[in-house]
Amino acid sequence: MPRPILYIAITNHGFGHTTRAAAVAATIQKLYPDVLLIIVTTAPRWLLESYIEGDFIYRPRSFDIGVVQADSLTMDKAATLEKLQEIKAKQRSLVASEVNFIRQNRVSLILADIPPLAAVFAKNAGIPCWGMSNFSWNFIYQDWGKEFREIGDWMSECYSQCDRLFRLPFHEPMSAFNNITDVGLTGGSPRYQIDELRTIWQITKPIEKTALLTFGGLGLQQIPYDNLKNFPDWQFISFDASAPNLPNLLKISDRKYRPVDLMPICSRVISKPGYSTFAEAVRLGISIVTMTREDFAEAALLLEGITNYSQHQILTPSEFFQGDWDFLVRSPQLPHKTDSIAKNGNEQVAQSVISYFQ
Repeated sequence: MPRPILYIAITNHGFGHTTRAAAVAATIQKLYPDVLLIIVTTAPRWLLESYIEGDFIYRPRSFDIGVVQADSLTMDKAATLEKLQEIKAKQRSLVASEVNFIRQNRVSLILADIPPLAAVFAKNAGIPCWGMSNFSWNFIYQDWGKEFREIGDWMSECYSQCDRLFRLPFHEPMSAFNNITDVGLTGGSPRYQIDELRTIWQITKPIEKTALLTFGGLGLQQIPYDNLKNFPDWQFISFDASAPNLPNLLKISDRKYRPVDLMPICSRVISKPGYSTFAEAVRLGISIVTMTREDFAEAALLLEGITNYSQHQILTPSEFFQGDWDFLVRSPQLPHKTDSIAKNGNEQVAQSVISYFQ
């Protein structure tokens, strides 16, 4: 039997799509070591390696743009539209190049999160494409005016060629897809013991007075770090290299540590709305502090999700950026729903992929 080869195409937008796809890829590799993973993304290799422990082929290619952003909240819609029109105009050459690569490397399945063109590659190469996401990009663009309508229609047509969709929690209907399987939350799992972390990083504050600040791969300009001075009895943890040096702020620069590794020693995760951070925090039962975001359609779905299934505090942008962070002295709100949410999305997708190969 030839070696099973899985091509994983990941949307080029921030780090969230990369980490959730990499968490699934790592589960596939662990349960089925025979598989060869080809990871196709322009996200940095070190980020993939922080989730995937075994070997994989890294193919740095971009087939979509997501949203052009200066940071995790500041979007440039005009530049986004221009980039999308460029990609659509280059569709024929992109398809020809990738189909050639897919055939040469004897790929037998594509898993996509969630570049529209991945389904077109698969169709032209004569293999299946399975999608995995809680939203499709045309859903994000649909409220951005009529100039995005043509792009949205093109993407819907691409997505309709997908053979199957694993629909993640906190989702929109995803009506462009014809064959939908709902799965549980995906994400990484912590690799270190709590005592080990506390010793390594010399953390002495109790868990209830420790908070993780994480704002995705694009970071966030103007985080009001000055507010941390008002909470000297708290320990804050950040992966932001540009954060100021403060006595109660620990900056993690070692890339072998991921935000999910530090979550168990925290009582709260303070973050912008993002599926991967929310999913990892909910999987671990850690309270989420976040803010509303009016101009990004996925945000409302994510906020509804954590309101239902997580302890939470939802702030307005002005409360976050201009407020004094007195939310830290208030108790988080309890989830609205008493039943828990499925947390086995990694395994569900992995088992389906393995069954296909076997």
